[in-house]
Amino acid sequence: MALLQSSASSFISHFPAIHSVNSVRSSPQYGNRYGGLSVRAEAAAGIVLVEKSDADKVNRLKSSYLQKIVPLLKEEFNYTNIHQVPKVDKIVVNCGIGDAAQNNKGLDAAINDMALITGQRPVKTKAKNPIATFKIRENQTLGIAVTLRGNVMYAFLDRFINLGLPRTRDFQGVSPNSFDGHGNYSVGLKEQSVFPELSYDALGKPRGMDVCISTTAQTDKEAYKLLALMGMPFREGSGPTTVVKKKKLKSHHFNTKTKAKSRR
Repeated sequence: MALLQSSASSFISHFPAIHSVNSVRSSPQYGNRYGGLSVRAEAAAGIVLVEKSDADKVNRLKSSYLQKIVPLLKEEFNYTNIHQVPKVDKIVVNCGIGDAAQNNKGLDAAINDMALITGQRPVKTKAKNPIATFKIRENQTLGIAVTLRGNVMYAFLDRFINLGLPRTRDFQGVSPNSFDGHGNYSVGLKEQSVFPELSYDALGKPRGMDVCISTTAQTDKEAYKLLALMGMPFREGSGPTTVVKKKKLKSHHFNTKTKAKSRR
C-alpha cells in the first residue's frame, strides 16, 4: 500500500494541471476487491479534462468533428460553404500475409483478428499476375484488406488515435510527411497487439498493418489540420512538406561519347 501511495503522489506531482482532492481513499467501495487504491482528480481552474457527455457518446469522434472541428476549419480556411470543409471519407486497413498459401489456419486467425480490431470482416486480396521469382501464382491469396466508412470508420479512428498509437513501443509521434499530396495520410503499425481487443494469450505470429486515411481535403495542409484537431499525435515542431521530384536523367546524359560529338 505504501508503494502505491508513493507512486500516486509522484504521478500527481509531475502533472501540476491536475490536483487531487487531498485524500487517497483505500476502501473496497472505490478500489478493487483487495481494498485497492483509488485516486480522484479534478482539473485546475474548473477545467474538465474529459467531459462526461463526451464519454457517454457512442460516436464521440464524429460528434466532436461536427460540433467543434468544423467551425474551427471553416474559420481558419475561410470556407464559404460547409461542404468545402474537409472530412474523413474512408479508411483502408490492409495486412500482408506471405505464408497464406501454406498456412490456412494462420490466414483464418489473421481474418478474425482484423475483424475484432476494425469491427468489420475483411476480404482476401489476391495476386493479379504470377511472379515466378517470388513463387506467386495468379489468384493466390497474399493478404487481407478492409474498407471502413460511416460510424464504424469513426469508431476505429477514435480507438486507433487514443488507444493503438500511444501503446506502441518507443512511440514519439507519427510522421507528418506521410501525405500523398492529395490530402490522404498513411501510417503503419509493426504489431497489432497494441489494440486491447486482442488478448496476449491468443496472439500467434506478430503481424503489422497499414492504415490509409482518405480525406476530401484538397491540400496536405488542410488534411494535416483536420487530423491534428481530431487528435492525431504528430511529432512536435514539424509539418507537412512538399516533395520536389528531381528530373530523372537518361542514359545519354552519362555517355561521354555523345557529349564529345555534341561539342564538335
